Amino acid sequence: MQRWRGLDHLPGGWGRCVVTIGVFDGVHKGHQALIGRAVELATERGLPSVLMTFDPHPSEVVRPGSHPAQLTTLRRRAELVEELGIDHFVVVPFSLETSRMPAAEFVHEILVEKLHAAAVVVGENFTFGHKAAGNVALLRQLGQRFGFVTEGADLVSADEVTYSSTYVRACIDAGDVKAAAEALGKPHRLEGIVVKGDGRGKDLGFPTANLSTPKFAAVPADGIYACWFTDAKGKKLKAAVSVGTNPTFSGRERRVEAFVLDVDEDYYGQRVAVDFVERLRGMVKFDSVEALLEEMHRDVDRTRELLTES
Repeated sequence: MQRWRGLDHLPGGWGRCVVTIGVFDGVHKGHQALIGRAVELATERGLPSVLMTFDPHPSEVVRPGSHPAQLTTLRRRAELVEELGIDHFVVVPFSLETSRMPAAEFVHEILVEKLHAAAVVVGENFTFGHKAAGNVALLRQLGQRFGFVTEGADLVSADEVTYSSTYVRACIDAGDVKAAAEALGKPHRLEGIVVKGDGRGKDLGFPTANLSTPKFAAVPADGIYACWFTDAKGKKLKAAVSVGTNPTFSGRERRVEAFVLDVDEDYYGQRVAVDFVERLRGMVKFDSVEALLEEMHRDVDRTRELLTES
């Protein structure tokens, strides 16, 4: 898969293509269905498939300070859509100027003049252009004028829940990582660089890898979680992960700390990933270090049991 930022440097001899458009944060099951249809249509027509996304998030540009919690980094998003068969991953820098572009101009300048779209596949709730004035009906109408077909894909639902990035964020914010994983089709992942912590875990016999996560990362609710930990070499390991402030020690800084089971290694400076499988319990302030240690041993036993079963 080719990855590019901006639309000014398309590969030489660029012809027609099938385009799907959106933020695609999380690449949840709804996104997967949409992308799958775009790839299928591209294959039928013998054309390359293009996924166009935006950075920064449009909400942050239009309403500074409103950036939603980020389910996936751009790099992770690219990895996930490549697995789904996308040929070209295009990141369009989103600015105030972009936000003020009329819907018809967006279609003509970007989809027609730049990308030479033969077909465009979007979700049925897709909006575009200044003040989100454009919708699927307008896109279809403009497509008839400019020579491309438009497909508005149905949203994906299960058990009366419509899968969306907003829904997944709400699950994660509540600590319901199992519900989030059901919507995502995979566990929610946090990525980050391991940085120095207080060293308290090591003193207690539970050395942890302290993750420095991206600014807008969707961090689950405070608590203890059974997780899969992937190190810089791609090795997948079991881990009990603490999210919160360590109230037993009157902590104030919210942290994500992973105790990797059955491994004696210093991960400092490595880029690692943590996949959240299940929440074991909420964050508790214990009356003594001894009581905390007893509970930590139970957390580790439960993590080992859960991840062995999964």
